[in-house]
Amino acid sequence: MKNRKLSVLILLVTFISSAMWAKDHKLAPDLSTDSSSDQVNVIVQFKHTPGEVHKDKIRSKGGSVDSDLSLVKGVSGKLPKNRLQELANDPDVAYISPDRPVQGTNDGNPSATLDYHYTTVNAQIAWQLGYDGTGIGVAVIDSGIIDIPDLHSQKGYRVVYSQDFVNGGSAVDKYGHGSHVAGIVGGNGNKSTGSNYSYTFKGIAPNVNLVNLRVLDQNGVGTDSQVIAAINQAINLKSKYNIQVINLSLGRPVYESYKLDPLCQAVEQAWKAGIVVVVAAGNDGRDNSAGTNGYATITAPGNDPYVITVGAMKTMGTPSRADDQIASYSSKGPTAIDHIVKPDLVAPGNRIISLYTAGLTLNKLCPGNEIPNSLYQAKGNITASPTYYLLSGTSMAAAVVSGAVADLLQAQPSLTPDQVKARLMETAYKVFPQYSSVTDAGVTYTDQYDIFTIGAGYLDLQAALASADVAPAGLSAKSPTAVYDSASQSVYLLQDNSAIWGGSAVWGGSAVWGGSVFVGGNSAVWGGSFLGGSSAVWGGSAVWGGSAVWGGSSTTGFSAVWGGSAIWGGSTDASQSLSTAINGE
Repeated sequence: MKNRKLSVLILLVTFISSAMWAKDHKLAPDLSTDSSSDQVNVIVQFKHTPGEVHKDKIRSKGGSVDSDLSLVKGVSGKLPKNRLQELANDPDVAYISPDRPVQGTNDGNPSATLDYHYTTVNAQIAWQLGYDGTGIGVAVIDSGIIDIPDLHSQKGYRVVYSQDFVNGGSAVDKYGHGSHVAGIVGGNGNKSTGSNYSYTFKGIAPNVNLVNLRVLDQNGVGTDSQVIAAINQAINLKSKYNIQVINLSLGRPVYESYKLDPLCQAVEQAWKAGIVVVVAAGNDGRDNSAGTNGYATITAPGNDPYVITVGAMKTMGTPSRADDQIASYSSKGPTAIDHIVKPDLVAPGNRIISLYTAGLTLNKLCPGNEIPNSLYQAKGNITASPTYYLLSGTSMAAAVVSGAVADLLQAQPSLTPDQVKARLMETAYKVFPQYSSVTDAGVTYTDQYDIFTIGAGYLDLQAALASADVAPAGLSAKSPTAVYDSASQSVYLLQDNSAIWGGSAVWGGSAVWGGSVFVGGNSAVWGGSFLGGSSAVWGGSAVWGGSAVWGGSSTTGFSAVWGGSAIWGGSTDASQSLSTAINGE
């Protein structure tokens, strides 16, 4: 009881700090304000859905309006830096943030081997039962999709709708990331099926319909406003194409609470509209710039408690999941600022082989990721495959989960997004080693299999389909908040009676997250020691302290957590900043 009271007290302090910051600061911490008249791209959220009178307030400050973002009660546009505070003082304005860049959360990886990603999650069992995503629509919000035979069925092309949000032109993939993701979700192996092939590369839901919403350009970069507009369109098209899933294999650093972040607000609207939103966790699990051993590196919008946030596992080149390990680059929770427990699940994401076409940007950047025909053709040679390509990252893991959700909803279409999330978490495979290590370029990275690294466990589609447990309707599957007791150096989950895992024996915390992720005590999710001392991760201000989150200089606090340019490498392409980091996986 004492620990629970302490947990509540700590959370109240966090909420109070958050409320004070939100009240006093309506400008995002990474939004530069100075005396210059230079224009900056922004998203302005209002307290009510904006009309012309609200847009005129932006124009009156020397700004312009580019597009409506009614999904988040906002607009995107431009404003002079020296007028930002003036607009923020307007009582109708809720929050102003930069129109931030987002990018795909993948990275290249050479040394091709068969990945067995669908075997390790038991997707083949779903197919045997007749569940292959038929009739379900998955919106892939990414860099576009290429017309490849593996996305065709006897009834025709399964990309049933395409729209470009980058420049209003063609939604065809010029980068390569979106096509790879689409293949993991729904490729049917047309170009690797038959007597001439020794292995077939299939997606998790090989008959699903895909909705192609392009938001990343030829360099794999987009903006918050483009993603928000695509999410809004997915909601609008939900009934027409039976869109039940949105896949977001992209992200950017966390700059504010999910309650203020326009990207998080958009994914919540999709969730509330009845669409399961699956998001990549991020690839920053090796980052120790803040002394956190990769903790608190989940990217937005994966920091939102509603969505399913997915980390990456390594299949170790075998069809059995018994030897699988976490990918050391997979981002870990808790989330910055809000301390939400993430990821929710892990799934195969390392060295995954899926669709591509030669000549795209990723192929030029990572030519070593081509696979030889001999890897899957019975009489193949070492010539590079024209259809399949290897990538690694939580982008790939998220796509695996999106395909699994499509299969599950084909089997049980009445499940709500919250029930889907709860089912996948409860039935996840929970047998892991205590630690695993990998050495790359002389540096050894060690991961502990705790709640902030693997979430509720490893996706198991067979178990999810076989389960008869249905979470109570009306309860939320929001990921819980973690609270830190500095006296005992232990971390606890805050009990929330409005959440599915708030009380019952079936949906209690230990049933969903399992005993192995609760390290150091019956009630604590993290005990007093961690790889040589808890202070390295939990002590000081790196994750839990006030200065890192709610200190006087918010920008300084965020750069301490994220390591500034160290994570993104100053590059517009995430795959380049991490290319050497995960080659050792």
